[in-house]
Amino acid sequence: MINNYIKIAWRNLLKNKAFSSINIIGLAIGMAGALLIALWLQNMLSMDRFHMKGDRLYVISNRDMNQGQMWAWVNTPKIMGPKLKKDFPDIEKFTRYDQFNNFLTTYNNKKIVSQVAFVDPGFFDMFSFPIVKGNKNKLLQNANSVVLTQKFAETLFGNSDPVGKTIKIDSVNLVTVDAVLQDLPNNTSMQFDYLLSWEYAKKIGYTDENWQNNSIETYVLLRETTPLEAFNNKIRLVSQNHINVGNNEIRSTNEIFAFPYQDAYLYNKSVNGAYTAGRIQLVHLFTWIGSFILLVACINFMNLSTARSERRAKEVGVRKVVGADRKSLIAQFIVESVLISFAAMILAVGCIILILPAFNNLVEKNLHISLLSGSNWLFLIIFTIITGVLAGSYPAFFLSSFKPLKTLKGKLNSYKRGLSVRSILVILQFSIAIILTIATIIIFQQIQHTKDRDRGYDDNGLLVSSISGELEKNYLNLRNELLASNAVVSVSKNMSPVTDRYSNGMGFSWPGSSESDKKVSFNRFSTDADAVENLGFTLLSGRDIDIYKYKTDSNAMLLTETAVKSMRLQNPIGQVIHGDRENWTVVGVIKDFIVDSPYGETLPMIIFGPKSWFTNIHYRLNPNNSTVNNLKTVADIFKKFNPDYPFEYKFIDKNFEAKFKETQSIGTLSMLFAVLTIFISCLGLFALIAYMAETRMKEIAVRKVLGASIGQLTSLLSVDFIKLVLMAILIASPIAWWVMDNWLQDYNYRIEIQWQYFAAAGLMAILISLATISFQTIKAALSNPVDSLRDE
Repeated sequence: MINNYIKIAWRNLLKNKAFSSINIIGLAIGMAGALLIALWLQNMLSMDRFHMKGDRLYVISNRDMNQGQMWAWVNTPKIMGPKLKKDFPDIEKFTRYDQFNNFLTTYNNKKIVSQVAFVDPGFFDMFSFPIVKGNKNKLLQNANSVVLTQKFAETLFGNSDPVGKTIKIDSVNLVTVDAVLQDLPNNTSMQFDYLLSWEYAKKIGYTDENWQNNSIETYVLLRETTPLEAFNNKIRLVSQNHINVGNNEIRSTNEIFAFPYQDAYLYNKSVNGAYTAGRIQLVHLFTWIGSFILLVACINFMNLSTARSERRAKEVGVRKVVGADRKSLIAQFIVESVLISFAAMILAVGCIILILPAFNNLVEKNLHISLLSGSNWLFLIIFTIITGVLAGSYPAFFLSSFKPLKTLKGKLNSYKRGLSVRSILVILQFSIAIILTIATIIIFQQIQHTKDRDRGYDDNGLLVSSISGELEKNYLNLRNELLASNAVVSVSKNMSPVTDRYSNGMGFSWPGSSESDKKVSFNRFSTDADAVENLGFTLLSGRDIDIYKYKTDSNAMLLTETAVKSMRLQNPIGQVIHGDRENWTVVGVIKDFIVDSPYGETLPMIIFGPKSWFTNIHYRLNPNNSTVNNLKTVADIFKKFNPDYPFEYKFIDKNFEAKFKETQSIGTLSMLFAVLTIFISCLGLFALIAYMAETRMKEIAVRKVLGASIGQLTSLLSVDFIKLVLMAILIASPIAWWVMDNWLQDYNYRIEIQWQYFAAAGLMAILISLATISFQTIKAALSNPVDSLRDE
């Protein structure tokens, strides 16, 4: 019987090629959009979930009050892992993890700046990164061993076996290759070229036992019989017990807890000290968007199918007269829609293969669709059948309900004024499209609003380079030669790029401060000299730090205006601030500047003098010379004082722009899917216009014979559909406002939602609808009335 349904359906599809083609295109667009989102979401939902012992893997996290709010964060002291393993038998294995991007790796004549992570030997028993070469049981047992990824090993050694060979790190330390890991999968949050041991970190002076230095990640593998809640109760006060012993500066209230590693990628944002938000919100958002796109495509199919009801009515009548029951007719129409769905799937998969590289670039993923995977084919087949049944269900029940007597007499006229089911479907389509359009407008307005925010520094011609190799030792000579080169007008050494925060801390005290003030968290920055001039800060009072001009400035300090307010200092210049086991003298106050998220609130910041630590060098290019010539001169100077390292730099304005990348990706995706939804919606509108024109051809002919103009006829046919779009605008606007208002609550620095955004989206929908409607209505108005009235 199925074969008969397929044969009949196939004949009908071939008989109506134009109709079938439009239906296939509409469904294919919706299916391609939904599948792209599904592919992306599958990657996100599988992130870090492939490890065999994943159900026992946990990341150690912190929880504490900070400025009146409970916060949670995953960075821990370097001593945390070994201490927990020693004191708590519930832990089977542990590893510390810290990642760096600027290690110089040398083998023969090859020099590569690499991405490196420090781990403990337990890493290989905890995480499922397969070893393709080497002995898994003896990895990173000492400071002189290294484990490479497959891709990096091929880059460094070519096709030769790297195990047992020696490479040089930072032009100083020799390490031997223990093993080679299989290339990292695209659904791991860990990214590195090779792994070094914490013994190596100790060798280069990177380790410490400071319980207040939260700077790395700590992972534990709990034993199978260990309940998480009981374990968390045991470890809760570990940090407090170590920080508060003999510490008179601050009494810690910090608690630690283990959080499932498998959930850490999606739930990466804390709310009231619990990880309940983060990337999971993106998953929810785009699940809805993908569902809406597929729904709009199915609605379009329904409208196209039911618009042909007049042409299918006699077929239904004849088949019922010769004995077909309603169930068989429903089955036939469902089979037709499933066949169209399969054709649409083939087209959709072809489209996905073509556009996937651009989509990967947009979402910064390495997604791929394998046509050799049986599970993928099974998913596509099930997805296609469900889509076909969903799209074809209403047309099947609608068409099979026709009465044979009326259809054979040609008296079927199902067009009704007012809100028919098809009209409601069009309203629903355009409502979804308008919601996405409004969302896109608001997202890009929020981005632009934040980009226009006063950054507090001048990024014009400002560059930053990491301090690596010999740069720290040769910094003074480097600085002097840069300033003498005429390529650079100012230089300063700093703790981090001016766009990023590398450190924050509590425990500061000042004249008039209380015990509670020691719980206020301050962002940290540092400078050796000329930060105001070089970085373009606005000096509000006092002077800049300059160790080369003022020899006593080793312990000088700058405060931002928000820091002054937090400290309640009336006359900050000359005040002594105690913190980090040092006394610092305030020499100046500067205007706030943005670090971390540009959407966030301005937090108090302290800028330490030269006795602090540094990781970066900022320098401003001479605007009177060409950028190319300036960079060539600067590169030569850096190579002179750091010959083993390539010259690497970043423009600060590009660093700032990168902060908007995730939000811009969301906005771009929303825009693309809004365009797809509008296009599919217009196909549905076109179908309804075609159906309406077909059922009213005699009315149009009579009006034309009686003298109605083309303009009057076009208006007559259009007005009902413009009303549908207007209704969609009225329905979509409050929904879009509610959704986007909730979205904006995640940003401290945000826009107010304006009525113009809704007006722009509504006007766009009306204009696109008019363009769609006009083609069909003018065609109907220009038709020859004789053809329509001939049988009268």
